[in-house]
Amino acid sequence: MTTLKDLSRHLGLSVTQVSRALNDHSDVSDGTKERVRQAAFELNYQPNLMARRLVTGRSGIVGFLQPRIPTSAESAFFTNFLSGLSENFAKFDRQFMLHMSDKTTDELEAYDRLVRTRSIDGFVVTEPAFDDKRVNFLRKKKIPFVLHGQTMDAPDYPFFDIDNVAVGYDLTKMLIDRGHKRILFINGAQAASYAERRVIGYQKALKEAGIKFDPDMVVRGNMVAETGLLETIRAFQRSGEKPTAIIAGNTRISTGALMALSAMGLSMPDDVSLVAHDDQLPADSNGDLPRPVSGTSSPLSASWEPLAENLSRFLDGAELSEVQTIAPHTFVDLGSIKTI
Repeated sequence: MTTLKDLSRHLGLSVTQVSRALNDHSDVSDGTKERVRQAAFELNYQPNLMARRLVTGRSGIVGFLQPRIPTSAESAFFTNFLSGLSENFAKFDRQFMLHMSDKTTDELEAYDRLVRTRSIDGFVVTEPAFDDKRVNFLRKKKIPFVLHGQTMDAPDYPFFDIDNVAVGYDLTKMLIDRGHKRILFINGAQAASYAERRVIGYQKALKEAGIKFDPDMVVRGNMVAETGLLETIRAFQRSGEKPTAIIAGNTRISTGALMALSAMGLSMPDDVSLVAHDDQLPADSNGDLPRPVSGTSSPLSASWEPLAENLSRFLDGAELSEVQTIAPHTFVDLGSIKTI
């Protein structure tokens, strides 16, 4: 089995230089890193995790704690999520471990048990709440982690996110610019920080246009088609002015909204305009809708690599500002908005 010493002799570099190159340290040139990686590939070098732990105090293992079994609707995404993270952590010479928590075990207790084993260098945490108990626990214990998203306070941890305030703003402004003022926003769950950020953007766009914010026009729920179906019907059954446009938090919600409009004898965009944010999930493509929906778009799959890179670089000593990423989103106009 090829060792660091073997690589060192082969390349004419010190063991320290080889180790730092393999761990992507900033004080090693890109040329040297490429030479070392190529030699490691050619000589079939595999890191000795036990030796690494003795030398560095780290195991080379990062973890993800899943507190429940994914539903059948979530299973395709969950599989892509796990395989994407595993593949990308491997690029940084790290093992990715999934821990399925017993449904009777408190989530923080499960984290505490894993932390006390000292076998995991850091965690990937997803779907953060406003004041996330997992984030607070890991901060308190000084355990490294990377968050997919952000909590509502100033982040002092590695993260990867899109600008959800901008998403809410842009979706709303797309409709305002076409004359819409009664805009129903079917958003994600109230506890989710990304959903709150999108409401902030929604309110900002309304304020800029001089449109009074109506809290009844923002509804929250799970990001599934049933939410879009029920909340669209409820909005049109209420007394008073009806929405002329709908913002769907994701493609699944827009699917339900389209079903509701059809059931009520309404069409898009002639009767009601519709926009959505598209996460580009394999099982929920905008192109699979009865009619494609305009809006914003950013693939969730594009987060696997930066999540792995940001946590890995942080564990290797990168500055916090270097491992906090906000990615852009794109716009698509697919003819689902009517000018009024």
